[in-house]
Amino acid sequence: MSSEVTARHDAKKLVRSPSGLRMVPEHRAFGSPFGLEEPQWVPDKECPRCMQCDTKFDFLTRKHHCRRCGKCFCDKCCSQKVALRRMCFVDPVRQCAECALVSHREAEFYDKQLKLLLSGATFLVTFGNSEKSDTMVCRLSSNQRYLLLDGDSRHEVEVTRIAAVQMLTEGFSPGGGNARATGMTLQYTAPGVEGVTQLKLTAGEDANGSRRQATAWLVAMHKAAKLLYESRDQ
Repeated sequence: MSSEVTARHDAKKLVRSPSGLRMVPEHRAFGSPFGLEEPQWVPDKECPRCMQCDTKFDFLTRKHHCRRCGKCFCDKCCSQKVALRRMCFVDPVRQCAECALVSHREAEFYDKQLKLLLSGATFLVTFGNSEKSDTMVCRLSSNQRYLLLDGDSRHEVEVTRIAAVQMLTEGFSPGGGNARATGMTLQYTAPGVEGVTQLKLTAGEDANGSRRQATAWLVAMHKAAKLLYESRDQ
């Protein structure tokens, strides 16, 4: 794909919704697979009381809509303004206490784990049932839509086509010892290929820091998979 076409696909525009300003992809098809659509607000006439504390709305007690779930709350139950990057809001937006907790947890993904995925890590990569493993750098593309694998050859996996992710670990004990991520299997559908294709990533054993980077990348990818499933179930 040429840089000109890529730039068009990655182009964004500023839009105003009832919830606030959003910086969204110019072409919806090229949005982040981890994104969420804005919810439909519960109509005012259907919520005479706060949906959390049951306080009746009146002239003094105004109703507010949570920008994440769309439900109605009083100011006390919906007072926090929190960043909501999965909906591309420019500024922090009003959220109920439950949704604010979720958004705070997701902030760690965007602030730390997404950066790890974009920077990439080195793995031994096995495709399908092959007995051969190739050393490749695996990273998330800048538009978050592809896993890019670079080595002697180059492969792309469209993130939205990933069907299942399984973490491979070692060191787990029945007594509750901590397990260490050693690899990951991904099952995905490939264009023009029948059935499901499997990809296995294995962290190397070298001691120069790349093993630690690979382990952190695996943990970040596992979190990304959870967000991906949530986006699909919306």
